[in-house]
Amino acid sequence: MTERQFSKGDVIVREGDQGESFFQIESGVVGIYGNYGGEDENLLTELKSGQYIGEMAVIDVYPRSATAVALEEVKVIEIASGEIDEYFRSQPDKILDIMKNLSGRLKSLTEDYTDVSEAIRQLNPGKKEGRNENLVAKIKKFARVYKNSKKSADIISAETLRKLETKEHAVGFSKNVESHNKGTIIFKEGEIGNCMYDVHSGKVAIYKDYGKSDETLLTQLMANEFFGEMGMVRDDKRTATAVVMENDTTIEIIYPEDLNELFNENPAKVNMILSHLSSRLRKLTKEYLEACKLIYEISDKEEKGEAISDELKHKAETFSPKYYD
Repeated sequence: MTERQFSKGDVIVREGDQGESFFQIESGVVGIYGNYGGEDENLLTELKSGQYIGEMAVIDVYPRSATAVALEEVKVIEIASGEIDEYFRSQPDKILDIMKNLSGRLKSLTEDYTDVSEAIRQLNPGKKEGRNENLVAKIKKFARVYKNSKKSADIISAETLRKLETKEHAVGFSKNVESHNKGTIIFKEGEIGNCMYDVHSGKVAIYKDYGKSDETLLTQLMANEFFGEMGMVRDDKRTATAVVMENDTTIEIIYPEDLNELFNENPAKVNMILSHLSSRLRKLTKEYLEACKLIYEISDKEEKGEAISDELKHKAETFSPKYYD
């Protein structure tokens, strides 16, 4: 672990490079850019003291998906990929910090994804005259997001083709393991969460409006999958209901206060949790940019006065947002 300083305008990490270390900001402000230095350069966000740069590339061993630039004098701690275990052992609270950092970005991106999904639902391709000002503004916003992030979108699309190495989650130390029969509700939509879950065996289904006339099955989770982490790290209300679908389904409950012990006894599990969060963020980013691309392609045709193809119309009419909660 090395303390480093950067002057205003210095590039800390560059989009497309292989990630071999990540950074914890001690002081200063860092800008995260898509297509930095290009014609469509886009400032995505700004990071400050206590936040992290480049952790996803190290956790998942992927190329950098954006460029980080010092916007003023910046001081960071650089943690090489081979030093992560040492970093967590010396500062166990950083495990939860990184989880909160990733989940915060997930929450913000989920809100954007919900927004762009709703815009597509209202789009009605080729009929601009029926749109209100709010929808017109959203169309311009999301078309601009895709145009400015096209290079990043191409990198992310390539990354998501690679599968993470998976291990049996039931192997090694586990603290809170329970067995449930079919029909057991693990948590309900609207409840405040304080833990996450790891499916060791069996099956869990995630429903929206469970038990109501408009009940919707969002996804089914099998062995070696995590769920419910957003509630654990952000004390958010559960946005869906989790229901056991098979008898003798075995689930591990993970609380924030368990992470230090879990890392000491079974560090592979903590690394899998971080990889899960990072992978979720990458996949959601890919889906978000693809939704923005659909709006961009339709609005571009409309601006040029060209006919909207049946394929584009079909994509808009049948668009269905993926579940990433």
